[in-house]
Amino acid sequence: MLSLTSRQQLTIGVGLALLMALTRSHHWATLHALPDASWAVFFLVGVYLRAFWVAPVLMLGAVLVDYVAITWGGVSSFCVSPAYWLLIPAYGALFLAGRVYARHHRLSWSALPWLLGSALAGATLAELFSSGGFYFFSGRFAEPSLGEFIPRLVKYFPHMLSTMATYLGLAAVIHVGVASLRGDAQHTG
Repeated sequence: MLSLTSRQQLTIGVGLALLMALTRSHHWATLHALPDASWAVFFLVGVYLRAFWVAPVLMLGAVLVDYVAITWGGVSSFCVSPAYWLLIPAYGALFLAGRVYARHHRLSWSALPWLLGSALAGATLAELFSSGGFYFFSGRFAEPSLGEFIPRLVKYFPHMLSTMATYLGLAAVIHVGVASLRGDAQHTG
């Protein structure tokens, strides 16, 4: 498990919250906007921050960013529906997956299966709650069916997964770089 000071956790937490706010406000990647980092942020918060209260506060932050983006930023409100509340278990799954990985973290290749497995499990649950919830409970689809949902899952999940993997890869590079610069073998837990 990572052993971070309160100051280190605060720095990481603020950085992750800013990353989410900056990337979430556009909802889709363009030439001028990075893809949404929310999934990776919730996973990383589970990895790096000890306090459980951070996850609900970050969820409220996501709601606030969505509200501002829709109200003042011109982002479509199409995704805000009765299914919006299913983002809570989606983000919760990512946070808990990060917690699982944190218990097995060490700067060693042997920890890689834990990272990949935890991230994939969290992302799969997040996709089922968020996209599945939207498809089945948003009221935007006339007659939702599993047969119609599976092709949507196959179409959209790889993009979400690759975006999350990109941000997690960047976080891993930063983590290893910082640990190497500090020469901090104890930092790896």
